[in-house]
Amino acid sequence: MHGVEENSPSGMWGLAADYWSRLSRVSDLWWTRQQGLSAIESVRQQRLTDLIRFARVASPFYRQHYRALNDDETAAIALHDLPTTHKQQLMAQFDDWVTDPHIKLRDVCAFVADPQRIGTSYLGSYSVWKSSGSTGEPGLFIHDENALASYDALLALQLNHLPLATQYARGYQTEGGRAALVVATGAHFATLSFWQRYARRNPWLNTQVFSITTPLPQLVAQLNHYQPAFLSSYPTLLSVLAGEQAAGRLHLHPSLLWSGGESLSHSACTAIETAFGCPLMNEYGASECLSIAFGCHAGWLHLNHDWVILEPVDADGVPTLPGALSDTVLLTNLANRVQPLLRYDLGDRVLVNPEPCCCGNPLPALRVEGRHDDVLWLRAADGCNVPLLPLALTTVVEEDAELHQFQIVQESSDHLAVRVASACQTQGETACAALRRYLTRMSLANVYITLAAQTPQPDASGKLRQVVIAVTGGG
Repeated sequence: MHGVEENSPSGMWGLAADYWSRLSRVSDLWWTRQQGLSAIESVRQQRLTDLIRFARVASPFYRQHYRALNDDETAAIALHDLPTTHKQQLMAQFDDWVTDPHIKLRDVCAFVADPQRIGTSYLGSYSVWKSSGSTGEPGLFIHDENALASYDALLALQLNHLPLATQYARGYQTEGGRAALVVATGAHFATLSFWQRYARRNPWLNTQVFSITTPLPQLVAQLNHYQPAFLSSYPTLLSVLAGEQAAGRLHLHPSLLWSGGESLSHSACTAIETAFGCPLMNEYGASECLSIAFGCHAGWLHLNHDWVILEPVDADGVPTLPGALSDTVLLTNLANRVQPLLRYDLGDRVLVNPEPCCCGNPLPALRVEGRHDDVLWLRAADGCNVPLLPLALTTVVEEDAELHQFQIVQESSDHLAVRVASACQTQGETACAALRRYLTRMSLANVYITLAAQTPQPDASGKLRQVVIAVTGGG
């Protein structure tokens, strides 16, 4: 079932209904936030109660997982009394986890195996997103229309902030509203799929997707030709493009930038904004929940407290205090019912601001220690230094070798070593071959790649960084 074509008469009625639904959702979201934190927390608690009730009825997994709860306890249950959930556990019971019995893992796998279906609906109603597997455990996440409408509204509300709204309007007036996304392509990743879905539902928009694996000189030429008013990508790529802009090779005049998918430092944000002369919106999200928090000018991320619950905890599952870095964080997505996520171990380390944010936003503020992989600079045969983006390298390995637990180490300016688990040597050789092909495309055929004897080495916190420069010590 492919759903109704957007350009058909019934599809156009659907687009109109979708517009008014989104407008209503934004209005409700704005009104609730105008009433303050107490109103937000009241709405959030009701949504949590409703979600728990629904999950216990509609999901066989949660019916078993919450078997110790009495039916009359749901309204009074404290979130921290519920057992946690984990990706490996949920994926192993996928067909019992989902609340629509028509959804089957085998069919979802067939859907995501087809790159032509990126951004299209599954069963006419759902979006399917594939996680990158950076934790070693790739996942498949399905989002219903209510969740997608909530993500739309959260993004729209950010753009309603007066300075950003002014920049947004200027982008349409001066640059025709052209919007560019530079990401990993070829798979049903969250940002790409959401972008393609939005473009399909708004065919009048001028949008274009560029691949992060494109050699930098070609990407710069493509962006110079397209001249986007809005540019979206990962912080590492935006930093590299900012360098190209400052050097005079890139000639863009964007009105607004967006970043996500990696950690963004305050210094990197400042450098990017300075190079392009416009604001940078920073978003914290995941395949499990597209919009978890959004950045402010003070360098913090503000939690979408009305639709998302985050619980920072230590290695024993004990809540960490504000101001202390957690070992992981438990996510509850209140918007999505087709695949409920309650106290889900997201794997990110967060620090909650113990003080009110100086930007004036009353929503809880946090910092996330997410992806901190390095941009690698390798020397080509002609002596030029060529940047390699971490998400480009990991995409090549994950897609071509179907390997998710690995580490790419830059040993020198012309040597990369690939570390894999001892049981994955064959996949490691495949990964090396895929990287050689990629480096040849990047004018780095002179760089040699070896399969290391060492296994992947976690950092001091126990987290695995997949792309690093000259790891010393344990390797």
